Amino acid sequence: ERERERDVLDASLHRILSLVRMEFVSPEGLRLDGRRPIEIRQLHAEMGVVDKADGSAIFEMGNTKVIAAVYGPHEVQNRSQQLQDQTLVRCEYSMATFSTGSRRRKPKGDRRSTEISLVIRQTMEAAILTHILPRSQIDIFVHVLQADGGTRSACINAASLALADAGIPMRDIVSSCAAGYLNSTPLLDLNFTEDSGGGPDVSVALLPKLNKISLLQMDSKLPMDLFEKVLDLGTKGCMAIAQYMQEVLLENTKQLAFARGPIRL
Repeated sequence: ERERERDVLDASLHRILSLVRMEFVSPEGLRLDGRRPIEIRQLHAEMGVVDKADGSAIFEMGNTKVIAAVYGPHEVQNRSQQLQDQTLVRCEYSMATFSTGSRRRKPKGDRRSTEISLVIRQTMEAAILTHILPRSQIDIFVHVLQADGGTRSACINAASLALADAGIPMRDIVSSCAAGYLNSTPLLDLNFTEDSGGGPDVSVALLPKLNKISLLQMDSKLPMDLFEKVLDLGTKGCMAIAQYMQEVLLENTKQLAFARGPIRL
């Protein structure tokens, strides 16, 4: 047992030392996956992927893959939580056991899941026109199928498309992206290896048409001049993702219109 623990510690120490020595940006200005510092990973999204849900979407950022389902608006299940002047928004975040390299089962409702559930709920509440649907409830379920960095942003993007698919009235769609600072270089849309590099990173969510930030999280300190550069890069990433999401929404609308057929007056 002690030998196994020692092997695990040695492996962890080796990984930490390798990350410390790792060059995340080559002299040619390329990252480990071949991207430029200001490039986001390949995006892919689909809407209407869960038949039983009122709205659903899959969102992929590189190797990170998330599915979101929305139910509602419906009657509030717990009357004591009913809000007279706005919608009650609930959110549940979870990760598949097979989503990462580690196969350890995480207990439901662990601290990180609770925190991300709260972040997603608050970010979505900033976009939903909750005053239009008082005394009702909207449930958002977000499940990470595959994790390779940027899961928080992918969850927000998936939830935003799922809400749109459910026809929930919103001020604007919400797009999210993270940016970090490694090897003295601001990097956009970190993958897992970069996210594990120990540098600071900033998660941003944006209401693009309103040009308003609905989420800003930073896990460590940055000098103000560097923070402004990283934030600006993250905001530009949000705008690029928002443009892609608009294209997905437009294509989904065209498919729905085609499936419905011509309208006869």
